[in-house]
Amino acid sequence: MKRLGNLALLLALGLGIWASFAYLGLQLGSLFSEQSLTQMSRYAVRFLQPDLSSTHLQAIARGTLETLAMSALGTLLAALLGLLLALPAAGRCGGLAEALARLLLNALRAIPELVWAALMVLAAGLGPNAGTLALALHTAGVLGRLFAEALENTPAAPAEAIRLQGGGQLAAFCYGTLPNLWPQLLAYTLYRWENNIRMASVLGFVGAGGLGQMLYVSLSLFQEAQASTVILAMLALVLAVDALSSWSRQRWVRQ
Repeated sequence: MKRLGNLALLLALGLGIWASFAYLGLQLGSLFSEQSLTQMSRYAVRFLQPDLSSTHLQAIARGTLETLAMSALGTLLAALLGLLLALPAAGRCGGLAEALARLLLNALRAIPELVWAALMVLAAGLGPNAGTLALALHTAGVLGRLFAEALENTPAAPAEAIRLQGGGQLAAFCYGTLPNLWPQLLAYTLYRWENNIRMASVLGFVGAGGLGQMLYVSLSLFQEAQASTVILAMLALVLAVDALSSWSRQRWVRQ
């Protein structure tokens, strides 16, 4: 009986795959035809010859700095906003404030970065400002949720001892809660910065500046050599930020 059930499941999966191909009208045979393979090989040859002219490299350097600044500033703003929302979301300011903060955090992270970027382009215009705001808004929702969970799991005894000795709420948080919470906050922030570097390179496709916008323009004009150089710059930037983030976590978090 079990064997018949497995056979029926495999048959259903096969029918589903066949129906998907039929509905979408995909023709894999044409993809591997002689004409398609010749065209793809020619495109790949052009793509593997990056433009290393001084003018283009200077533009790449400016785009790289713009992308790096977008990701760093967006992550910093997100960490500050996320921490501000994490306090009520962790139940530190009452039940109503907790419900509203959690609702806002869910709304911020439910909207993808590309959608935020499209909205910010309409609000702030084309350029890195829109990309920075898009990264900050979405990442604030993610970091706020992570920060709130970290706050809920942090021992309350040190902060409570400070309050019993006459300290205020701010002093109790800064000296009783934050020292135990700081390694987790930094680790989460650095991890999201790595993700935002990659996303900042993509946001340019909706006009948010940086290397992504350069890549979109190059591909739109069928400038394969220039696009190849931009992709190499993206790869180098991501590898550099990954290495820096890993070093920072080992230096400041894993002590």
